[in-house]
Amino acid sequence: MTEVPHIFVVATVEIDGRSSVGMSADGLPPKWFTKNPDTTFDQDDLPMMLAVIKQAASLGLEIGSQNNFFQWWYQLYERQQAWARRHEIAPLLAGLGVSLMERAVLDATLRNIRVPLAKAIRNDLLGIQLSALRPELGQAKLRDLLPESPSPRVYLRHTVGLGDPLADADAIDAPQDGLPFTLEQNIQAYGLRYFKIKLSGNMVSDYERLQRIATIVARTVGADARFTLDGNENYKNIEQFQQAWHRFQECAVLREFFQKSLMFVEQPIHRDQALDHSVGEQLSCWRGAPAIIIDESDAELGSLPQALQLGYRGTSHKNCKGIIKGCLAAATIARESLQRNQQLILSAEDLGNVPPIALLQDLAAVACLGIPHVERNGHHYFAGLSMFPQSIQQQLVECHGDLFQWDGLSHFAKLAPRAGTLSLETVNQADFGLVPLIDLADFRNWEF
Repeated sequence: MTEVPHIFVVATVEIDGRSSVGMSADGLPPKWFTKNPDTTFDQDDLPMMLAVIKQAASLGLEIGSQNNFFQWWYQLYERQQAWARRHEIAPLLAGLGVSLMERAVLDATLRNIRVPLAKAIRNDLLGIQLSALRPELGQAKLRDLLPESPSPRVYLRHTVGLGDPLADADAIDAPQDGLPFTLEQNIQAYGLRYFKIKLSGNMVSDYERLQRIATIVARTVGADARFTLDGNENYKNIEQFQQAWHRFQECAVLREFFQKSLMFVEQPIHRDQALDHSVGEQLSCWRGAPAIIIDESDAELGSLPQALQLGYRGTSHKNCKGIIKGCLAAATIARESLQRNQQLILSAEDLGNVPPIALLQDLAAVACLGIPHVERNGHHYFAGLSMFPQSIQQQLVECHGDLFQWDGLSHFAKLAPRAGTLSLETVNQADFGLVPLIDLADFRNWEF
């Protein structure tokens, strides 16, 4: 992938007679929301993503005035999912449209009341009713299930993609942009400790590549390293993944790497089979199984409880799934962990988010939910913020100096991880991650 569309949503909201503007944004990546190998991106996938976004925008306007943000969102979610069912559109894809509208209206709402996201949720200023979404939560309140304050920093969990160069010797045709290119270079530049390692489903190539990664991480990071394995839906069933797992355990290097540093495995089974009852039977019979969570299978409000019942240990939050959905997941994880006396998992991923809007709103949600580490792709898959005007880059460096810095070689703004972490201080002080709002006049005149 050499380029990707990036969409911006602008919403004007009136609250108690006062009007305010909010924004949201997202990359529209190939083959995540559906992963259908029989479609093309330009002719099929992208038009469908735009269709669900436009439909959500139309429904959001049709809903009209509501008593609070939650009531507006709930009607939007229900109407969008009903429309998607009628047109046989995957719920995960339909949710993208809801999430973009949700975030734009939420941004406008928070700017209107001048309260940061975490405080608005804890003080119940958005009207979120957990029992309306999940009756078993009863009268539980988010303020009792979420952290008392947003996290001041988060560990950056660096994705090691299937095609990413690992050692410096692999740095063939590296971009001349001054940014780290190989895994070794990224570790050295950013002080990384957390990693997300992709699996292809090919046992032979995964076995060899994992050994190389384990050796590099052991040499450069040592005992402090932590990582997740991303199965990426590349296994047909639990049995197939179990065979790969046992093969990995035969290697002393990998066995030690897993024992010391593996946190959990993400979505090894394709979404079409991942929540089948047979998975629960197989997981219950697998002694010594690693903790496994869902990601792409977390498409609807009921997906997480179903997964936990089958034996999965949690899920992953993405802003493209929705902010309220993420709050519901965090509440469910917290309640179930207490009831089971077992720590369940809420992870976080970004789907290649980039500033100035999508990344900062994503970080605001991660901080609010108290997730300790988050996958970050945009910081090294793109040449910083070089695709945006200098004025926008300057604004981010000035307003979010703890999070961005200038690249000395190419003079573009870029994310600034320090000791493997991202500072969230200015993100948490803002209404919804970004301070101030991007000027709409400049926004409409952007040239990419």
